[in-house]
Amino acid sequence: MSKALYNAKALSTGGGRDGHVATSDRQIDLDVRPPKELGGSGEGTNPEQLVAAGWAACFNGALQKQMKDNGVDLSKAPEVLVECTLNSVDEGFRITSRIEATLFGVEQAQADELVQAAHAFCPYSKAMRGDTDVEVVAKVA
Repeated sequence: MSKALYNAKALSTGGGRDGHVATSDRQIDLDVRPPKELGGSGEGTNPEQLVAAGWAACFNGALQKQMKDNGVDLSKAPEVLVECTLNSVDEGFRITSRIEATLFGVEQAQADELVQAAHAFCPYSKAMRGDTDVEVVAKVA
């Protein structure tokens, strides 16, 4: 049985991909515009950027939890890059994603284990599982 810990609300107004989006607390209050690659002005954010940003932050938190739980030094926090690509498919559109996590001060094998554990734990990764092709890459620096 799940227990709700937090609820976020966002309202889209106007033209969807060419409109406005804001959270109920106004921490996010943005114009949404199609990117230039899709014929838009590019003068605003877009749904793919918002998903990538949220997923990157969420995954980084999940990764730091895994590192802490495994006694890994967090004096230099990991970096997480998430790419969300909008693809045209027969039935419309589909997003594919790539997560690249860079860890500092660990060996590659440990980085691989930690990143896979974070991917299994991250709520965004769980939400996307089964519906989105995701490449997960661990790097060490």
